[in-house]
Amino acid sequence: MSEQASLPDVAPTTLPATAAETTPDNPWPLQLLSQKLKAHIDRTPSAWVEGQVIEMNRRGSNAYLTLRDVDAEVSLPASVWTKVLERRNLPLERGSRVVALLKPEFWMKTGRLNMQVRDIRPVGLGDLLARIERLRQALAAEGLFADSRKKPLPLLPHRIGLITGRDSDAKKDILRNAALRWPAVEFEIREVAVQGNTAVSQVVRALRELDARPEVDVIVIARGGGALEDLLPFNSEELVRAVAAAATPIVSAIGHEADRPLLDEVADLRASTPTDAAKRIVPEVSEELAGVRQAREQLRRCIERLVDRESDRLAALHSRPVLASPESLVTVRGDEIERLLRRSSTAVNSTVVRAADQLAHLKAQVRALSPQKTLDRGYAVVELAGGAAEGPGRAVQGHAVVRSPGDAPAGQALAIRVAEGRFGATSTGADAGAGVPRVRPEPPGTADQPHPETGETL
Repeated sequence: MSEQASLPDVAPTTLPATAAETTPDNPWPLQLLSQKLKAHIDRTPSAWVEGQVIEMNRRGSNAYLTLRDVDAEVSLPASVWTKVLERRNLPLERGSRVVALLKPEFWMKTGRLNMQVRDIRPVGLGDLLARIERLRQALAAEGLFADSRKKPLPLLPHRIGLITGRDSDAKKDILRNAALRWPAVEFEIREVAVQGNTAVSQVVRALRELDARPEVDVIVIARGGGALEDLLPFNSEELVRAVAAAATPIVSAIGHEADRPLLDEVADLRASTPTDAAKRIVPEVSEELAGVRQAREQLRRCIERLVDRESDRLAALHSRPVLASPESLVTVRGDEIERLLRRSSTAVNSTVVRAADQLAHLKAQVRALSPQKTLDRGYAVVELAGGAAEGPGRAVQGHAVVRSPGDAPAGQALAIRVAEGRFGATSTGADAGAGVPRVRPEPPGTADQPHPETGETL
């Protein structure tokens, strides 16, 4: 008789249909809860799982195992029939890595969950390699190993993050070689488990902690050599994705040259050994000093060539006439100004002379047309002296000019103007023969005063 049939059934009429409907006043019997748990667990399908055998006890036809996850602190008890082990001829030992087909079973009387192993197979080296290769291809197809994702290492890191085993040789090699190459280098060290089921979680946690620190310029994950099983944590998909997501450059220094875990593929730089990682992260101080000296020498030569070239150009400029005697430019301009001044002075003088000659010519023309010139040629102007005189058809006031004999009747006082001055005379009347009145000169001293404008006397 089965375990469930040996228990009495509970009438469902007065009990809640579901666990959510139970109350303190209307609870389920423990038997009903166990029945429902068993029914639910019995419907759970079998599953293949991978783990590591950490305990094994044989008791008659049964063997009791404890399986632990290969990457986490999770364990699960299981039982297996001895005939299953004999069918596979599997010599199970502590530490063996296996895959098992598990079917959960619930024992109602004791309330115990048992994992029944229906099949179990060892995980050999070939299986591990095949599994790692499949994971390698899948991650490569995602582009996690592409060169375009890799970040360059800093030229001279001031602080290096180091993730390695506790007091390991890899740690000592990196610290010693880095200090020999660059004594001023500083390290931020995280000691973790580098093998076993806790290695992945500890390495990932240390990686994220160092990646969050801005003063860390590069992170090194280092481990010494070992068997494939010892290096399995560095083939973990979780670790690979954590390295791909890191913002800080990652250097992988796992094992020896022949070892190539998946961490090497995703890291920004793969070092063949921890010692090689120290050499590739920090430069050699003597080489850098030699490089500085060489750069300074090259810079000095470049500056000397530049100074020489510019000196030659300056000398060529100084040799030009305009710079050899710069005052010549001023002298030439001064001579040109003096020449222009002489030309302008000559032009002004010529203009003045021409204007003066023209003025003299105009004055000569004016003077030639003046009455004075007529007088200078021997002519005289006869005027009536004293009061008015009347001529035929007109009256003459003051010193009227005598224009006809009738204007100067006999006894008429006259004023005669000649070139050198004036003198008086008395008319004797018209001359019958010539029609010109005769003039009797006045006594001396009767001449008029000099002309007020010309200074001449008439």
